[in-house]
Amino acid sequence: MQGLREYRSFSDVRATLREALNRVDQPNLFDRFDWFEMLHRHCLPDLPIRVIEAREGDQAIWLFLVAPQARQLSAMANWYSFSWAPIFTGSPDAATQDRLLYTVAAHLVRDTAQIDLYPISDHHGSAATLLAAFRRTGWFAVRRPMGGNYRLDLAGRDFATYWASRPGRLKTLVKRKARAGIVLRLTDHMTDADWDAYVTVHRNSWKAPEPHITFFRELAEQEGAAGRLRLGFAELNGQPIATQYWTIENGVALIHKLAHDKAFDAMSPGTLLSHAMFAQAIDRERVTTIDYGTGDNGYKREWMDERAPLHRIDCFNPRFASSWLPAARTAISALVG
Repeated sequence: MQGLREYRSFSDVRATLREALNRVDQPNLFDRFDWFEMLHRHCLPDLPIRVIEAREGDQAIWLFLVAPQARQLSAMANWYSFSWAPIFTGSPDAATQDRLLYTVAAHLVRDTAQIDLYPISDHHGSAATLLAAFRRTGWFAVRRPMGGNYRLDLAGRDFATYWASRPGRLKTLVKRKARAGIVLRLTDHMTDADWDAYVTVHRNSWKAPEPHITFFRELAEQEGAAGRLRLGFAELNGQPIATQYWTIENGVALIHKLAHDKAFDAMSPGTLLSHAMFAQAIDRERVTTIDYGTGDNGYKREWMDERAPLHRIDCFNPRFASSWLPAARTAISALVG
């Protein structure tokens, strides 16, 4: 079967996908139907969706987009998304992927004035591939670095070998603070009491109130049921003072959230908890990669080996005069950095 289809509701997408974007077939959490549906329902409910499917036989591409304004589209993503990319099913080769991307870009140029896609990781070359496909179909497309993604590829190292490579300041801090009487507790499922503790620590932390806390509750329930959730707590005299929210799957650990009660800064409970979480993920879970997500927080450099730039791709359709001035401004911005 050849062709292109658009979907304007998740119920229509679900009926067509027939589980093609499920946990079994999509190893990356951020490429799954359930991720997009949950993200939209909790975080982007007021934005119309446009899901584009192009197909060659059993091979297909899916783009999950939202429409913030008339004739404008954005990646269906927010600050919870470690990355966004076109999703391929049926294992198409590189040439087929290029043709499918071309089909989608040529379709969108008919009625869309602007498209912005973020966060795009070039870890698998998706930024360059997207840019080329849109340019070939008449879009004025600009790629700009915007933020970074910190990753740790273990390359067979155990925790002791990894830890020996960390900065001396970090190793000394963990050794010194380990005598503070903090108890560390790690669990792979979530109880109501655990969730209450997680929310309390976050509320008492330096972070702004979580705008979509219900999203993380549902995600924790989903990933806990699948055996993929990892919650960590640092406790002092039975009181939780730091927490971390990870998922681990297919050899990849994702660090979604971390926080500590700011009243206990001097005890470094978050650092001690990270030490325990990394040790378990590396030696017991045998992960190959730990992904610290988006953002250039300074503390990530001490734990990670690699910072990969994230990109934003802006596409402007020269057929629409409304896109000319934004295109010029974006081009200038890209030139001056």
